[in-house]
Amino acid sequence: MRTTIRVNDDLLSRAKAEALRSGRTLTAVIEDALRQTLSAKKRGPEKRRIRLKASGKGGLCPGVDLDRSAELLDILDDIHR
Repeated sequence: MRTTIRVNDDLLSRAKAEALRSGRTLTAVIEDALRQTLSAKKRGPEKRRIRLKASGKGGLCPGVDLDRSAELLDILDDIHR
């Protein structure tokens, strides 16, 4: 598909230099950069899972779900009233 876009002069110069350096066309360099950017956005940041250890007998109180923070805050509010 053919389209027209506006690109910053410095960025275009760098893309052209990369095309020459790598032996690819300017179109290929731009397409690869778009693919890489769009692919990274789709994946999103890697999430680390955190495990909380409950202490005492029996673990958590009945009805407490640590994955539902809003409900946990409501329970804590009720305790402190």
